[in-house]
Amino acid sequence: MQKRWAVIFALLAIAAPAGAQSVKPIDVNVGFGWMFPSGQVKDRWDAGWNGGIGVTFNINERWGILSEYKYTKMTGPSKAITLFPTPVDITGSSGVIESNHQMHIGDFDLVYKLGNPSHPLGGYVLAGGGIYHRIVQLTTPSVGYTSICDPYWYVCYPALVSVDQIIGDRSSNDFGMDFGGGVTFGTDVKFYIESKYHYVWGPTVTAPTSSGATTCSSGCSTNASYYPLTFGVKW
Repeated sequence: MQKRWAVIFALLAIAAPAGAQSVKPIDVNVGFGWMFPSGQVKDRWDAGWNGGIGVTFNINERWGILSEYKYTKMTGPSKAITLFPTPVDITGSSGVIESNHQMHIGDFDLVYKLGNPSHPLGGYVLAGGGIYHRIVQLTTPSVGYTSICDPYWYVCYPALVSVDQIIGDRSSNDFGMDFGGGVTFGTDVKFYIESKYHYVWGPTVTAPTSSGATTCSSGCSTNASYYPLTFGVKW
């Protein structure tokens, strides 16, 4: 009887490492696609593009932890503005401000893989959060004075100011969450299509109290949501 149990334990000891070796320790993914702004952000910027690279640390054949870096860029339609030669000159002329919105995203997600791991068609769901470095760049060929109050540009000047005070780069480091899923095609090397919902909590932009402005006088939120659609490969 003791010899029989010894043989069983020996077989289990051999089988356990073999089973563990069947699960890859990591998966690497690279993807590119579109970036769609949502809500009020959609009024400022058009759909853009995204690209990223990530590593999934596999806990077992079902669960993993994804660490991913993603870069996105969206450009906005030209915004018409009224320009004045000086703050006291009421002779107005037309001008434009052009904008773009970029993000450097570092996300950490818990991943659950669906279906049979050995089947060429699979899927997964994921959820998590991360840090979002959001950048807004404003440019213009115009010269003069104007007023702008747009929290998603990180700008609120209800009174006339020089256009030089408005144009330039602004950024913020914000926390956010994401969740979504994807479909995979293949076995060892897998092609995937993925969509995630991102929600970012941003700073509050407030108009100066001395301006008498009603817009953003009590603070305007820069919270925003985005939907990337990504096509890529995992191996």
